[in-house]
Amino acid sequence: MILSYNLDKIKFATDEATFQRAVGLYENGKVTEVEEWGGNYTAVVLGTRPYRVSVSARNYKHGSCTCYLGEKDTLCKHIVALAFHAVMGGRPLNDRDKELDYQVKCSRQQRVINKEELTVVKKAITEALRYIKPYSGPSRTWFANQDSLCEGCNRLAAIVSSLPVNKQAAEVLIKLLLRLDKKLTVGGVDDSNGIVWPFMRDVMQMLIEYSQIDPKCIEAFKPIRGIGITSFGWEEPLMSILDET
Repeated sequence: MILSYNLDKIKFATDEATFQRAVGLYENGKVTEVEEWGGNYTAVVLGTRPYRVSVSARNYKHGSCTCYLGEKDTLCKHIVALAFHAVMGGRPLNDRDKELDYQVKCSRQQRVINKEELTVVKKAITEALRYIKPYSGPSRTWFANQDSLCEGCNRLAAIVSSLPVNKQAAEVLIKLLLRLDKKLTVGGVDDSNGIVWPFMRDVMQMLIEYSQIDPKCIEAFKPIRGIGITSFGWEEPLMSILDET
């Protein structure tokens, strides 16, 4: 059966607690009696008691479970554990597969980014930004839109945290902040749940750290001069650093 998702999709689109609990179920052999049928996977997942679980091959969040959360149409650890089995085919997860960190953090590595690497980074950022999309639908789809924002920011966090500290990377981060700001101010993105702005704030703090490690990074701040009113005034601390130099 051809899946429309992979392990990265599950990692970036699942909340941390559910993901880690699902890893425990999968690694401890709690996903049993797995079958493929009609575009779905079905299984018995052993939890407090045996639960009948199904998950779609098209969307791992489209599933069912007889547990308390599943009966309320809430994504549960049992559904995610079965999705692991669908992706991994019963193979064990390695440490990289289980690594989950949604926090933006400075790598503190100083090296040059080659042309090929820079191209890959820019492409990955563009793909992640597609998840940060406008919302204008009915209220029943609002939560799905917010989930998409979370996934986009989680993907972006992994990308920016892997960047070395140099002017090239700082330029990439400034352009990212400007693109996100445009989405919030005129692009119709509804961030009333406070998902995109905290990510932007963390990137801004990381750029401050960049400027302390390598002062050449400050030159990358120049495009924010004179940009006018922004969402949440994220540019002000960076402008202060730029003005001081």
